Order: sequence, then structure tokens, then C-alpha cells
Amino acid sequence: MFDLTLFFISAVLTVIGAIMVITTKDLMHACIYLLASFLGMAGLYLTLGADFVAAIQLLVYVGGVVILMVFAVMLTGGPHAQKQNKFGMIKTALMGNIRTYTIGGLTAVVVLLMMVKLYISIFKNYTAGELPNYLPTVERIGKSLITDHVLAFEISSVLLLGALIGAAIIARPRKNRIN
Repeated sequence: MFDLTLFFISAVLTVIGAIMVITTKDLMHACIYLLASFLGMAGLYLTLGADFVAAIQLLVYVGGVVILMVFAVMLTGGPHAQKQNKFGMIKTALMGNIRTYTIGGLTAVVVLLMMVKLYISIFKNYTAGELPNYLPTVERIGKSLITDHVLAFEISSVLLLGALIGAAIIARPRKNRIN
């Protein structure tokens, strides 16, 4: 029953989030809806029993959406983006509407159900025993990145550097020159 509930709520969150990303015109709302869609996908991975893939989904894609939001603020925000009313006061957007509260509520339920599912699977067959010897994996991962996967590592670093330079060039203020 629990897996079925997690599946349906995750599926609804994923589909609604994806549809809202396509239909919204506000960039920040699109980022939030994309975040909700990725969280729903992590819940779907958990229902399939792929705990590691769900954790990677949360780390990589949800972290990527946060970076996307930073770029969106950097590219579209600033003092010129603020609008003032007739009294000279800056207008602020509403904190939410029924649609954003619904998406936020579904996201909170999916995250809660994912946490419960993870804790149930961890503590289901728990027996106290001796700890195994600690084998560090950082050295092995580092050697793998520098030897076998060096090309992919370098291409991704150049791609990220290019995105950062492009965002900085686009976001810098323009000077009006009179010739």
C-alpha cells in the first residue's frame, strides 16, 4: 500500500511539474516546477527499488536546478528589473497562489514518503554486528577520473567554464555610447 501511494503521488508530481514547466511564462516558476518534477522522478525511482539512482537524481539534477535558478537570477534580475508604483515604492510579487501551494504540498508529501521508504528499507532487517573494515573510495574515484575518464572530466569542466563566462558576459551592464 505504501509503495502504491508513493508511486501515484510521485507520478502526479512528475507529470504536473513537467506540464507546468512547459506552460508557465515566468522563469523562476519554471525552475521550481522543474525541481518538483525531478523530485517526483526520484520518488518513482524509489518505488522501483533503485535507491542509489534516486539519491543520484536528487544530488545531480536537483542540484542542477538550483544552479539553473542562480543563472536565471543572474541573467534576469538586477536593479533594472524592479518595477515601482506611482508612490515610488518597489512592487513585490505575491508569495504564491493555489497552484504553487498545491505543487509545494505534493513535493513535501513525496519527500516525506521517500524518507519513510528509505528508513523502512534500512531498518527492516537491522541486526547489530561488527563493522567491516573501512575502505576509502575517494582515492579510487580520483584515479579513475584522472586515468580512464579524463576526457569526459575535462570536457565537462570546459563546458561549465563556458557557461559561466557566457552568463557573465550576458549579465554585465551595457554602456550607452553616443558616437
